[in-house]
Amino acid sequence: MSGGGLRIRVIVDSGHGPPRYETPHSAGMDLRAHLPEGIDLAPGERVLVPTGLRLQIPPGYEGQVRPRSGLALKRGLTVLNAPGTIDADYRGEVGVILVNLSAEPQRIEPGERVAQLVVAPVTRVSWEEVDELDASERGGGGFGSTDAGQP
Repeated sequence: MSGGGLRIRVIVDSGHGPPRYETPHSAGMDLRAHLPEGIDLAPGERVLVPTGLRLQIPPGYEGQVRPRSGLALKRGLTVLNAPGTIDADYRGEVGVILVNLSAEPQRIEPGERVAQLVVAPVTRVSWEEVDELDASERGGGGFGSTDAGQP
């Protein structure tokens, strides 16, 4: 299924083709493991899985490497630094840091879909140092403060 819109230059060394949207309204495109052979991941172990992809993301955008929900639910495999960021000026191979959170060893096979890629706009900020901030209803409450009185 063809994308449209934003064009991103890609070098594909994997033989799996560039990432693609699987349905008309998919936000993410699957990233596949570019491995010479399967690898076993012990419980609690993490590994950098190569994808065989190098991207030229346009300035003003980033690539977000996110977990695949099916892998997380069915096998306990997730992206450790989710979402991982691919900056517009990065030209190296895209890698996926997978971790096995299950109690069983998990095997990752060549070509297996291991994560998804979402391309999103980036907002850059400029800081304005001040002596105080405007008041808000929430104030400084955080870490569960909005749960007060809730079961």
